[in-house]
Amino acid sequence: MVLWSKEAEQQPDMSGVDMKKEAGPLSPPFLNSNGPVHPPLLSEEIPGAEEVRAEADRGEYELTEVTSFADRALSDRAEEDRSGPVALADRRADAKGQREEDALLENQSNQSDDTSPGPSPEPPAPLKETAFSIGLQVVVPFLLAGFGTVAAGMVLDIVQHWIVFTEVTEVFILVPALLGLKGNLEMTLASRLSTAANIGLMDTSKDKWKMIVGNLALIQVQATVVGFLASIAAVIFGWIPEGHFRLGHAVLLCASSVATAFIASLVLGLIMIGVILASRKVGINPDNVATPIAASLGDLITLSLLAGISTGLYKELEHNDYASPLVCAVFVALCPIWILIARKIPSTREVLYSGWEPVIIAMAISSVGGLILDKTVSDPNFAGMAVFTPVINGVGGNLVAVQASRISTYLHMSGLPLADPTTPPRKCPTPCASFFGSSLNSRSARVLFLLVAPGHLVFLYTISSMRGGHTTLTSVFVAFYLGAALLQVLILLYLADWMVHWMWGRGMDPDNFSIPYLTALGDLLGTGFLALCFHVLWLIGDRDADVGD
Repeated sequence: MVLWSKEAEQQPDMSGVDMKKEAGPLSPPFLNSNGPVHPPLLSEEIPGAEEVRAEADRGEYELTEVTSFADRALSDRAEEDRSGPVALADRRADAKGQREEDALLENQSNQSDDTSPGPSPEPPAPLKETAFSIGLQVVVPFLLAGFGTVAAGMVLDIVQHWIVFTEVTEVFILVPALLGLKGNLEMTLASRLSTAANIGLMDTSKDKWKMIVGNLALIQVQATVVGFLASIAAVIFGWIPEGHFRLGHAVLLCASSVATAFIASLVLGLIMIGVILASRKVGINPDNVATPIAASLGDLITLSLLAGISTGLYKELEHNDYASPLVCAVFVALCPIWILIARKIPSTREVLYSGWEPVIIAMAISSVGGLILDKTVSDPNFAGMAVFTPVINGVGGNLVAVQASRISTYLHMSGLPLADPTTPPRKCPTPCASFFGSSLNSRSARVLFLLVAPGHLVFLYTISSMRGGHTTLTSVFVAFYLGAALLQVLILLYLADWMVHWMWGRGMDPDNFSIPYLTALGDLLGTGFLALCFHVLWLIGDRDADVGD
């Protein structure tokens, strides 16, 4: 290919000159914004090339041979032969518009790549709540949850005499672990969805259903695995003291635990989703109502399912050895389906991979509480403890779950990043700072702590009026019981203030990690303190027809 250009001193004024006439049929297709027009000239196969070469031979043009752009010039030349001056003007206008568009895109790219600090969008403001508004929103679900634990206590007081509980006493070890699933799974689910609703992640219908489906699949996987591990812990804790192992009872425990955990988690998960969506519609903070309502029916549903399923499988154990293994295999086989669904949602995918540690450790802690319950209730002198165990554990777990969920939401809405290296680590708070500070979290801690004594008095009166349990409510018993309950909640609320901030500073989302630990500690402390109360009352002589009947 040959390019030609006029000498700078010989360039004529080409304004108003027909370019096709001036340069022959070879009109210039390219523009140079910093110099004259340089039309391309090809070899003899292009029409009009001879005329241009003749003019070049007369000295009007200087020939320069360039071997690139051959194909491009050939195609452009053929196109221009079919076009006229109007097409040439359109082409020039298109080239100018393309340059302007490229400049605009480059400017936008530079703006997007600019790393200079600018005003970032402000996070949602934390909710403005007074102590009265917090108490008003918490008290009704708290009482509802408390009556649910009272019903669970009445059920446990009755079923403790069933044959499956007397012949397979390891079922008592499953009770705190499976009842603790409401803290490990349902309350954690409620906390995650409450935070998502408060920060606007469930405003659109698409986002809402993604969160719902992903979280339901996630808790089904967790419930199945935790139920299976809880049965193994029950078998081990029952085998170590007694020294003998029965395979039929072990499979019975496994099937009962897995089936109970799966069904209870599905039912309670659906209830939690409905509560949170309804709370947002009526303008109530879901953190104040979701977790207590999760516990209101959680203990009752879980304990009823455990008693019914274990009793049915125990009856089948005498005639059919394949019933328990078949039930266990069916629920375990469904796990891959729930895993595939949970992996599709980014928020649940993270919990699916990293959220097992708190759930499993919490299950182990609750199982220790179950061992305490098993050894205490198995003694006829302390059979009256069964009816109060779900109440004291449930109330403590409900209150600390509310506080942990509120602190987690506060941190999410405050705009503080997880594990921010520029933020100095928070010092361990003192009890005075946790309960008597001026912050919103301290205010809610005071409100929740003040609900303990009145709430337990109402629940004790309910148990007494329904003639539940084996214990007469003497003044000494009530004093010891309230002391144990107040100490339990005091420790839990203080641990919540420290644990949630500690996890946040280390990059762990408190919605996924804090509540399982706190509710499991609540089960352990509640069961331990209650067993201690019954032993002390027995020692000091408070044992008429009440304690130990």
